[in-house]
Amino acid sequence: MLRDGGAARIRPITAGDAERLVEFYEQVSDQSKYFRFFAPYPRLSDRDVRHFTHHDYVNRVGLAVVVRDRFIATVRYDRIDEHGRPSETGTDAEVAFLVQDAHQGRGVASALLEHIAAVAQERGIRRFTAEVLPENRKMVKVFTDAGYTQRRSFADGVVHLEFDLEPTAASLAVMRAREHRAEARSVQRLLTPRSVAVVGVSRNPQSVGRGLLRSLAGFPGPVYAVNRTAPVGTVLDGVATHRSLLDIPGPVDLAVIAVPEPAVPAAVADCGAHGVQGLVVVTAGYAETGPDGRDRQRALVRQARAAGMRVVGPNAFGLVSTDPQRPLNASLAPGLPERGPFGVFCQSGAIGVALLEAAHRRGLGVSSFASVGNRADVSGNDLLQYWEEDGATEVVLMYMESFGNPRKFTRIARRLAAAKPVVVVKGARHTGSLPPGHAVQPAAGRLRDATVDALFRQAGVVRVETITELFDTGELLARQPLPAGDRVAVVGNSDSLGLLTHDACLSSGLRPRTPVDLTTAATGENFRIALGVALADPAVDAVIAVAIPSIGVQGAPEGGPAGGDGVDLREDDPEIAAALLDAGERARELGKPLLLTHLALGGLAHRLRAGRIPAYPAPERAVHALADAVRYADWRRESAEAERTARVPEFDGIEEGRARSLVEAALNTRQAVAARTQPGGARVTLPDGEAATLLGCYGIRVRPTLPAPDEESAVRAAAELGYPVALKATAEHLRHRPDLGSVRLDLTGEEGLRRAHRELDALLGGAAQARLVVQQLAPRGVDTVIGATVDPAAGTILSFGLAGAPAELLGDLAHRLVPATDQDAAALIREVRAAPLLFGWRGADPVDTGALEELLLRVSRLVDDLPEVAAVDLEPVVVAPHGLAVLGAQVRIAPLPVRTDLGPRVMSSL
Repeated sequence: MLRDGGAARIRPITAGDAERLVEFYEQVSDQSKYFRFFAPYPRLSDRDVRHFTHHDYVNRVGLAVVVRDRFIATVRYDRIDEHGRPSETGTDAEVAFLVQDAHQGRGVASALLEHIAAVAQERGIRRFTAEVLPENRKMVKVFTDAGYTQRRSFADGVVHLEFDLEPTAASLAVMRAREHRAEARSVQRLLTPRSVAVVGVSRNPQSVGRGLLRSLAGFPGPVYAVNRTAPVGTVLDGVATHRSLLDIPGPVDLAVIAVPEPAVPAAVADCGAHGVQGLVVVTAGYAETGPDGRDRQRALVRQARAAGMRVVGPNAFGLVSTDPQRPLNASLAPGLPERGPFGVFCQSGAIGVALLEAAHRRGLGVSSFASVGNRADVSGNDLLQYWEEDGATEVVLMYMESFGNPRKFTRIARRLAAAKPVVVVKGARHTGSLPPGHAVQPAAGRLRDATVDALFRQAGVVRVETITELFDTGELLARQPLPAGDRVAVVGNSDSLGLLTHDACLSSGLRPRTPVDLTTAATGENFRIALGVALADPAVDAVIAVAIPSIGVQGAPEGGPAGGDGVDLREDDPEIAAALLDAGERARELGKPLLLTHLALGGLAHRLRAGRIPAYPAPERAVHALADAVRYADWRRESAEAERTARVPEFDGIEEGRARSLVEAALNTRQAVAARTQPGGARVTLPDGEAATLLGCYGIRVRPTLPAPDEESAVRAAAELGYPVALKATAEHLRHRPDLGSVRLDLTGEEGLRRAHRELDALLGGAAQARLVVQQLAPRGVDTVIGATVDPAAGTILSFGLAGAPAELLGDLAHRLVPATDQDAAALIREVRAAPLLFGWRGADPVDTGALEELLLRVSRLVDDLPEVAAVDLEPVVVAPHGLAVLGAQVRIAPLPVRTDLGPRVMSSL
């Protein structure tokens, strides 16, 4: 993706590119040629052409940027030795660029530098050198802005640059900033076209193409209709038709394609030839139909990108922008929504209809809307990049069924959520199934819901369960200030409704005060006074007003609804409305949210829209929305604080080099090599001794165990370890199953140990089958479990819970992405529902949470340093009032996973 939002392909230059190279060079200005060769160089000789098109792709590599099958830029490197001579073994390379003048300023050279640097690193090159004329300021800036570690010198009228290719925090930040600008700009181009063409406009008024054409009736720029069979001069819905998009006399920025699937490639080819910037493909019949359809979908995206176009869809519902200067309804929605603060994204056409209808019914407008269907190209990540920049978008609402790139989503959403709320409904929460046609990485399709929760939580994304909750929470976040805390005042004219609201607050983790009941005879003035008192109270962070129709109050005159939008203003109380509107102004001044829950007062709710006061017809809906806002506000504050104070501590006793050598040796064993050929899996479980040694490299001591296949072995083991001891089974089917009687504790002498051994031998079908071991007894404490698992799509997840039923039966586990900070570790152990057991529940001694936090951070450091470690399970970890003991550990390793988020910028090819 280039800086201006256009797409381009970067590929190796081959021997078959001679004509393309010559044509490209002819389009370069004399000045750019001079900058490249340091002398006038009007044309390439045959020898030059051969030299620049023949490479060994190891010591000499050339790449080209291609748009519409034509080169617009090239780069090459040549490996050199320390004296600057050609080499096959050196670790330096000389690099040189050439960009056509018409494409300079689009970020082409920057993108090429990222890719050629990655290629060079893979081939053992560690440093680039470049010589640049001082006047070639653009090229000097490309190098200096890249973020690599650099050295610069000046001699003989030439700037000599050297820079290391190892990615730095600065170079990664530069790449991601460029990615953000390019993707945001690409979406902006789609939403703000100067002209639109609908390809596939049938003469049938009920057809999809005609519906799309009618949707564009309010578009301020030229709109064109394409029907390849319509007679010349045909006019449909006031728009003259063309037999081909190539017949359109003016430029076309956006094409909406509604032709049958077999005709799409020809339509896309015409769009590319005409210079169209983006496509909305509503045509179905692609990946949702099976493997053949997926192949057609990939071909569609490749064809569009080769011409520099982005694709929304296929099988899309469309795009909407309510920008008053350039409104766009390139969708199947019959009308343009009202202007409002919500950016809305969904992956389903049916849900898209529901979202737009719900927004209209509640009087909520949107800034822009995208329903992208199969999401083959433009995705939710692209829209998030755009909405971060879009001043008209205040809150992002998303319906998601799958992730194309979970790591990238987390990174972008976290940055966006620091300034604008992101509220998400995630479909397929329990089934984990993917809708047909969704383009995802294989691993991303298997994301556990607990992993999704961890991604959302760390990114500050507000997760809700239903479409109703999506708008409930979104409306509150858009219309009211964020609460400073969780202390809630409940004020209203119904004792019963107030109590229901109070109970809902407690259930949602809020701290409500005793409701203030004004009685059903309350007047508007009573509301005004009570709400003013509640808002002025420094011990109140938010106020929920509750209202039912007042006794004796007459509504609007007979004769029917008076409020529009189907609202019956007979369900109204103008005095209470006026009091609430006054209180709303005061609430905004104080920075406290005010919201209403009501019964049978739809007209009142309608009146409050003018004051931006959210109104909910059920107390639990109001409270759930407020609880979401409280958690989001807490995350904003904690995230901002963490940016300043959170750290990843350095610990003593870390032997990273030794640990890396242990992992490499384990991956080269016969067992590990054989495992790579097995279906699904290259993960290898380390023997207990090797696992303990690896963990010991990171200061994690596992209490040793000694085998006890018979009584005498058990006695000798206990004598070596020291009494008291435990005798336990370690066979896979008995591991961590004390409920099966597989453990005997507090064995203080030989007689008790022998008796326990005989009991387990008889109970478990033999000591050898049960794999009995002896282990020194740990101090009494709380049994916990710590784990770290690599999710290929999302990254490594650090988990914590209490061992046994809380974690296994109830799923009471907390998760964080690695690397974890000290604040993440502290939050993990306090987040599980059973956490009170760690802090002195019912008079017990609190355990050593400091030691527990340190262990979590050491595990996090291990899996972050050693990406080949696929999983670590520590169970149980007994945490005592002073210190802890790791009694069991399992480590699984796998070949180094491929990271797609650290290399040069690329577009999805799923």
